[in-house]
Amino acid sequence: MSTDDWRLNNPSGSTPLDDEDALGLKPSWVSTRGDLNAAEQANIHKALMLQKWQSPTSTYLLDDLTMRRLHRDMFCDVWTWAGTYRIRDTNIGFAWERISTSVVGNTRAWLEGDQAMPTDEIAYRLHHQLVCIHPFPNGNGRHAREAADLLLKSLGSSPFSWGGGRLEVASSIRDRYITALRSADAGDFTPLADFVRS
Repeated sequence: MSTDDWRLNNPSGSTPLDDEDALGLKPSWVSTRGDLNAAEQANIHKALMLQKWQSPTSTYLLDDLTMRRLHRDMFCDVWTWAGTYRIRDTNIGFAWERISTSVVGNTRAWLEGDQAMPTDEIAYRLHHQLVCIHPFPNGNGRHAREAADLLLKSLGSSPFSWGGGRLEVASSIRDRYITALRSADAGDFTPLADFVRS
């Protein structure tokens, strides 16, 4: 493997794929992290043009099957296992057996409860929840960000700006994002709330 091999050049805060999951790569031309990012970004763009993601309802979005469909649509041209929850534990995330019952978690209660949260807070908490669960072998951050943006759209709000840059590559913006997520892990959502609209 070269030093630019896509499996060795992981941005901070990402989880490397194990050998079995890495075998699921479909495009034979991918050899660098840049290649992989380009292939995934093209697939994500294609997926978000699908009619079902143009105006989803919150009821449709906040469903385990829909979360898997979203991931499948976003990554099906790149990974054979797109839309399939991981079946082994990783260095981050919930135990794999708990994934399907945890994916949408408390989001409906945050949305419909007696003391419903503000729309932005529901969306960034959903995002954080999905990142913490880490349901898929790869693409969890991008999936979680898109799920949050689709939820905002379903509730009549504009999508987050996510720091105004690309978060899949190493950068100061990604560093701020990872720091905000770690603060949320510790119970302080203020940095994440600030970041998502910066």
